[in-house]
Amino acid sequence: QWLSDRKKRALQKKDVDIRRRIELIQDFEMPTVSTKIKVSRDGQYIMAVGTYKPRVRCFDTYQLSQKFERCLDSEVVTFEILSDDYSKIVFLECGRFVEFHSQHGHYYKTRIPKFGRDFSYHYPSCDLYFVGASSEVYRLNLEQGRFLNSLQTEAAESNVCDINPVHFLFAMGTTEGKVECWDPRTRNRVGLLDCALSSVTADTEIEGLPSISALKFDGALNMAVGTSTGQVLLYDLRSSNPLIVKDHHYGLPIKSVQFQHQLDLIISADSRIIKMWNKDTGKIFTSMEPEHDINDVCLYPNSGMLMTANEAPKMNIYYIPVLGPAPKWCSFLDNLTEELEENPESTVYDDYKFVTRKDLENLGLAHLIGSSLLRAYMHGFFMDIRLYHKAKMMANPFAYEEYRREKIRQKIEETRAQRVQLKKLPKVNKELALKLIEEEGEDQQFSKKRKQKNLPSLLKDDRFKVMFENPDFQVDEQSEEFRLLNPLVSKISEKRKRKLKMLEELEAQGQEEEEEPEGKASDAESSESSDDEKGWVEEVRKQRKLLRQEEKLKRQERLKEDQQTLLKPQFFEIKEGEEFRSFKDSAKKQKLMKKTLEDRLKLEEKLGTLNVSDTTVGSKQATFKLKKSEQQRKQQEAEKQHRQERKTLRRSASHLKSRRGRGRLFH
Repeated sequence: QWLSDRKKRALQKKDVDIRRRIELIQDFEMPTVSTKIKVSRDGQYIMAVGTYKPRVRCFDTYQLSQKFERCLDSEVVTFEILSDDYSKIVFLECGRFVEFHSQHGHYYKTRIPKFGRDFSYHYPSCDLYFVGASSEVYRLNLEQGRFLNSLQTEAAESNVCDINPVHFLFAMGTTEGKVECWDPRTRNRVGLLDCALSSVTADTEIEGLPSISALKFDGALNMAVGTSTGQVLLYDLRSSNPLIVKDHHYGLPIKSVQFQHQLDLIISADSRIIKMWNKDTGKIFTSMEPEHDINDVCLYPNSGMLMTANEAPKMNIYYIPVLGPAPKWCSFLDNLTEELEENPESTVYDDYKFVTRKDLENLGLAHLIGSSLLRAYMHGFFMDIRLYHKAKMMANPFAYEEYRREKIRQKIEETRAQRVQLKKLPKVNKELALKLIEEEGEDQQFSKKRKQKNLPSLLKDDRFKVMFENPDFQVDEQSEEFRLLNPLVSKISEKRKRKLKMLEELEAQGQEEEEEPEGKASDAESSESSDDEKGWVEEVRKQRKLLRQEEKLKRQERLKEDQQTLLKPQFFEIKEGEEFRSFKDSAKKQKLMKKTLEDRLKLEEKLGTLNVSDTTVGSKQATFKLKKSEQQRKQQEAEKQHRQERKTLRRSASHLKSRRGRGRLFH
């Protein structure tokens, strides 16, 4: 976009892609801004008005180029093509002028009393209805060539108007947010719709009173109304309530409303976005956001082509194949769109490089931000690819050497992949992995003969991956369980150990071919497999004898260790306030604490400290004796000892008295 025309032409000579780009209509643009765009009824001519200077341009679709251009005295507010081609055109200009053009050019010019904003043509009576900054609707009859009596409305000002193509009902949208409907035959108002009140819903947020900014009839009964606050209302003329209220959520005035009949869509546009939505459900079909503000939208009849007038010189043309076929004057677009779908465009720019701010800092080009060498775009900048390569070479001069080394390394790896690959066994459970590999080879041969599907290998299964990685899963072949369950493992393990040694030697030496292990011939191995089945019991007996001998040796070693070790005294610390009786009591307490509540209750029932009985109601009654504390027990023992001492004293005193009495009698 920032390239000049000369550079664009130079690029077209060099770049094949640019030469293949389609300019559908040559010079389809305005000098500065385009305001309105329309298509003639026969579909051959596209007319657009814009500035600066105020002008109208007519494009012939059959020739794909501009037919003529006419300059005007003042800017055009809106215009209407009265004939099937460009031979009769009416322009409403901002200076209250109404200008008529015929096929050869300017034909007649007149003036209306107040500034006009929109007008419509009534075909049965040849009347032009003008609305604007007045409460009156001015009528100009083109057959008689004079103004007729105007229609007096209740509105202070009017913005838009339209005439129904079926029954020719005249409708006008006011600044108060109302739509007035008039019958041209009787010149009386037949209906009034308060669209401002209906456009406000629970989801909408508006500022100020909505006025009517767009109006369009569809058939005999449907009418779409656009407001200045960004809502589109679809009405049935038989009801005062809208069928659907669609909000653009931008708060901008609706510029244009169009009906697309093939898919039952409504195309509404404000200055920022074009929305296509279903008129029955209100569901969004698609939306488009051009780069520049939109002034007007024109739908080419019976096709999927859409044209927009923008706040920019270029007028946009959109082709959406879903909406309909391409017009007959550009039917080649259908084939091109099919090719584009098969070969999607790449978004890589050959002449420019996209860089972020961080990339510029790494290259040392951060000082170029704001200059003409960098073009700001999204979160970064576009810069010339030649400048980028030069800066990169200066910032990292050894980048080519690194790239060369990487390429050499990749080629070496490719040649290595073509060599004979050795079997790489895992670090953990090597013998088990070798056994699984052998069994897998046997199963593959068996499945080939039987034409069965191969089962998945355990080595490749992720569920058993840890078994060959974690050393905790190492199989202990010296354990008693392993030796009893696998009595013939000794002979088979010897063969596998030989193979493991061979594989390790091959890996160490880097040989590419595996040598056959020296040992017994294949016939001897086959005879061994048959002898193994016969000597199963003998092997088990041998293993048991070996296990018993090993146990005896272990016992003897333990006895020797016990004799050699000297017993040393161990000291234990007793808590304060506790009396030590014996180790048995503490052990009993620990056992009791480990038992469940049910076991402790049963034990207390046996000892007699607890009594559980059933009541008449059905519940349980438990009576128990509290255990005495240590202090109470000591106090009771002291009292008991004191009583015994007193008893002994009393007995000794009574014994002495009796002896004294006997002595007196003796004397």
